[in-house]
Amino acid sequence: MKSILTSALITLFLSMSFGLTAQKDPIDTNTYVIIKNNGTEYIGRILNDDGREILLETKTLGKIFINKSEIKSITLIADRKSVVFGEYRASGPFTTRYQFTTNAFSIKRGENYALVNLYGPEVHFSLSDRFSLGVMTTWIASPFVLAGKYALTPKATKWNFAIGTMLGTSGYLANFKGFGGLHWAVVTYGNRLNNVSFSAGYGYIKTGMDEDAERPGVYIEPNFPGTYNRMIPMRKAPLISIAGIFKVGSKASFFFDSMVLFNNPKEIRTNTSGGYDPNTQLYTPIVNTVVEERIFRTSFYLMPGMRFQKNENRAFQIALAGVASFDKYETNSFPIPMCSWFFKF
Repeated sequence: MKSILTSALITLFLSMSFGLTAQKDPIDTNTYVIIKNNGTEYIGRILNDDGREILLETKTLGKIFINKSEIKSITLIADRKSVVFGEYRASGPFTTRYQFTTNAFSIKRGENYALVNLYGPEVHFSLSDRFSLGVMTTWIASPFVLAGKYALTPKATKWNFAIGTMLGTSGYLANFKGFGGLHWAVVTYGNRLNNVSFSAGYGYIKTGMDEDAERPGVYIEPNFPGTYNRMIPMRKAPLISIAGIFKVGSKASFFFDSMVLFNNPKEIRTNTSGGYDPNTQLYTPIVNTVVEERIFRTSFYLMPGMRFQKNENRAFQIALAGVASFDKYETNSFPIPMCSWFFKF
């Protein structure tokens, strides 16, 4: 009887010990993305980790064992929206950028990135959860632009706001005489993977270069007005922009970027009258009237494209950009295809 009682007490003690152990080691319900050394990606819950291999439960393949020596990285998926079509989509620093404009999301601390365009490189650093600073230039290291953005809502919500500025110099081009700036505010609706942004700002540029211009006045041929050398005046313009990005696959997104500029620069125009009239068969003196006037001009930039993000550290995008400029005298348009490469560091 005594041995039976002792066995029962031991059994009860062991049961309580196992119960306490189970309470100390709760089941991990988090979802992880596991990337192997060969680039293969798995998403699921980690059921067991014995130090040598991991038992992972996935929705597509069920339970699988993965040797830890074959694993490159294990990342916790904090937001289930990052899983697109059964694959993980990282929301890194690239999600703060379209082609030229940016949205209101901040670059997270430690997620700096470089952007390589056909015309030149850019580098952007996160100095805090709110403020980022970037440098933009061309392959000849001139002009040189400093860009900054301050997020008014550092923690992402459905509505996000930010302000930004760009200040540049012509560098050794035009002997450092040229300069310019662009200051804007932006509001973004959505999340980092799907969003639309509206921004408005004011820009100005002085090239620091000279041009030959005709002297204003009225001239009857064969008199010629002659030319004089003048510095190209500063160009100023308010602008607005609508941009957005939408995921269309696990590794691909469609984006569009745009800018509309409204300016009225001073232009020297020559109006010619007179000459031979075939209807009356009369010839009158040719009169050239050279005037300087302000002309309202609208310039429109449209940049739709695709972004392909191979992993959280690299992405590639191509944009079929086009530019159109028109006023009461003329209309000009031309394409500007662009290719860009993103690198996180």
